Amino acid sequence: MRSQLLILVWAYHCGITLGVLRTIGGVRRGTEGISGLYGVDVLLRRSKRGWAWNQFYLMEEYTGDSLQYVGKLHSDQDPGDGSVRYVLIGDGAGDIFTIDPRSGDIHAVKRLDREERASYTLRARAVSNKTGRSLEDWTNFTIKIHDINDNEPKFTKAVYTASVPEMSDVGTSVLAVTANDADDLSYGNSARVVYSILEGQPYFSVEPHTGIIRTALSNMNRENREHYQVVIQAKDMAGQMGGLSGTTTVSITLSDVNDNPPRFPQAGMYQFNVPETAAPGSTVGVVHATDADIGKNAEMDYKIISMEGQDVFNISTNKATQEGVITLIKPLDYESKKTYTIRIQVENRYLDPRFLVMVPFHDTAMVKIIVEDVNEPPAFQRLAYVMEVSENAPVGTIIGSVRAVDPDNNRSPVRYSIDRHTDMDRVFNVHPGNGSVFIQKQLDREEQAWHNISVKAEEFHDLNQVSRVPVYVRVLDVNDNPPSFAAVYETFVCENAKPGQMIQTISATDPDNPIGGHRFSFRLAPEASIKANFTVRDNNNTTAMVLTLRNGYSRLQRSSYLVPVVISDNGSPILSSTNTLTVRVCSCDRDGNMKLCSTDALALTAGLSTGALVAILLCVIILLMIVVLFTALRRQRKKEPLIISKEDVRDNVVSYNDEGGGEEDTQAFDIGTLRNPEAVEETKQRRDIIPETMYPPLRRPHPVKARDNADVRDFISQRLQDNDGDPTAPPYDSLATYAYEGNGSVAESLSSLESLTSDAEQDYNYLSEWGPRFKKLADMYGGDESDKDS
Repeated sequence: MRSQLLILVWAYHCGITLGVLRTIGGVRRGTEGISGLYGVDVLLRRSKRGWAWNQFYLMEEYTGDSLQYVGKLHSDQDPGDGSVRYVLIGDGAGDIFTIDPRSGDIHAVKRLDREERASYTLRARAVSNKTGRSLEDWTNFTIKIHDINDNEPKFTKAVYTASVPEMSDVGTSVLAVTANDADDLSYGNSARVVYSILEGQPYFSVEPHTGIIRTALSNMNRENREHYQVVIQAKDMAGQMGGLSGTTTVSITLSDVNDNPPRFPQAGMYQFNVPETAAPGSTVGVVHATDADIGKNAEMDYKIISMEGQDVFNISTNKATQEGVITLIKPLDYESKKTYTIRIQVENRYLDPRFLVMVPFHDTAMVKIIVEDVNEPPAFQRLAYVMEVSENAPVGTIIGSVRAVDPDNNRSPVRYSIDRHTDMDRVFNVHPGNGSVFIQKQLDREEQAWHNISVKAEEFHDLNQVSRVPVYVRVLDVNDNPPSFAAVYETFVCENAKPGQMIQTISATDPDNPIGGHRFSFRLAPEASIKANFTVRDNNNTTAMVLTLRNGYSRLQRSSYLVPVVISDNGSPILSSTNTLTVRVCSCDRDGNMKLCSTDALALTAGLSTGALVAILLCVIILLMIVVLFTALRRQRKKEPLIISKEDVRDNVVSYNDEGGGEEDTQAFDIGTLRNPEAVEETKQRRDIIPETMYPPLRRPHPVKARDNADVRDFISQRLQDNDGDPTAPPYDSLATYAYEGNGSVAESLSSLESLTSDAEQDYNYLSEWGPRFKKLADMYGGDESDKDS
């Protein structure tokens, strides 16, 4: 039986062909006519079995209630009794597409979107249920998704930003916008987009097919309006009704061009005041021109175009604020010129040739500058003074004068003085009235050749107005220093020297500085010319030679010679000095080299050099000084005061240097005698004074009341108990002094602190009656008034 595959043609909606399946089966030698569907005979050659497919088409976005039918597969070997099973595999098989295994019907179980996937490739075959063998081999077929207009155009950006120069011509391109449609461009007009402008007219327009936005109005001025919002629409279906659309916003800014000139706002007139003491470089005033443009198009340059004031003032541009800053070039003087009127001009730095023909791109203004009078300090006639004075000028010599005047109209008197910070030694002074500078100390060019001082000038009525001027004083040289040897010469002569032999070349130096330079002359002193052993020969080049005049010298006879040399200079007046050259006699070898001199011989005999002997002598002297000083310090004794604490002093203390007889003098001072005069041993004689028997009896006051005074005893007993019970009291052998004298003493108080009378009213003559012990006090206080006055 010949196998046939019935090709089914299904019409969907508008009669669209969904799919056709056809098989060729059976093996025969030769060919036969096969009556096909619709009565078409097809001649097939049975070489091998296979499947021949066309494509299936399926509409996207199906919204029906039932499953969407795709097509039907059928084999001519299917008798229709369910013995054939159809199998479907591939893209979406099972989850998107299903097949009825008995009938071969294919359905879509999900809603499809062509924009997600445009086609699906699947494989199908027919299998016998009885034998399980494949009746038809695997064959591929494609299901294509048919597009519908379900996507609106979308712009590549939600918001576009663009700029175009102001004053642009009509049709100037601004920006091109682009919208994309996800629908199939090859099928109908679903993806054919047309652009239109919804907002932004009449300033801008858009090309419908390209999306290029262009200017539609000429002379759009940024200064009037800078920002524009343009809404562009993109619509598919070639713009026909029913098409989908999308919109976007384009923000367009007009960029600036230099189409506005700068202008001065103050009717072209400015006025500034500046004090005459303003320093060069200071700001006089600021002018400002306005420009409607921005950025570099608003940058301006200022300049002075009038002849007046060009050498006094300057104007420059502040780059941050575009202001014109007028500054001072040189100092002002109110007394010379009180006002300046200058003309300034402003212009743009960067010009646009397109707009130069419209208006002039510059502006001018007048500036009046008023100089204010200020109380200025005195002004010196010179910036510096140079004066010269001879170094031998006497004190008080005027070396020059300075002059300063008050530049103000009132012409205040000026007083001059020296700034002592520049003349610490007070060598110079200036006359306060006329400015004459004079010296007040002797000068010495050799100590200081130049003096740099400063002279002050201050107004007489306003001492705060002070100015200073440097004064450079040059001290001129005077030939006041005689020449002398240029060095210390160590000259020797050999014992075997011959007459006329040179032993030394000498030169001279002079601290003076003559104009023509130094020229010295040398000669032997006249007093040394008689029986001279040496002579001096002048070389006429500020040097001289010392020559021998004898044939041989002897160290034993004379160890050294003193050669007086007279050196004269060429100054005015000519000064000279006598310098002594010491020549030692030495033992020399045949070549004239020194071997041994007299001083060296003495040092060698002692085994020490001269320097070593001097050092030893200095050490001995220092050692002796230390011993003497130490001995003197040991002999000094520290004398303790009578009363250690100053608080114990209750009266004047009289100190004298009468010493006792040493340790053997046990009766020099007996304090008990003062306290109890009757306890004195009348018969005991002292060895340090004349016996009392040589003097008449003394008349002493009666001590009974002082001895029996209970007040004193109670006071001493109380103090004794206080010291015995006090752990911080001094040792038992210490002396405790009390100032309490008691009351009712016969002798009364010896102190003058509580005395009601002066020294002139006291009578101390009774001291002379107390004997030799009070002789010193009697001599001091018991003399007559004539003695005190003397």
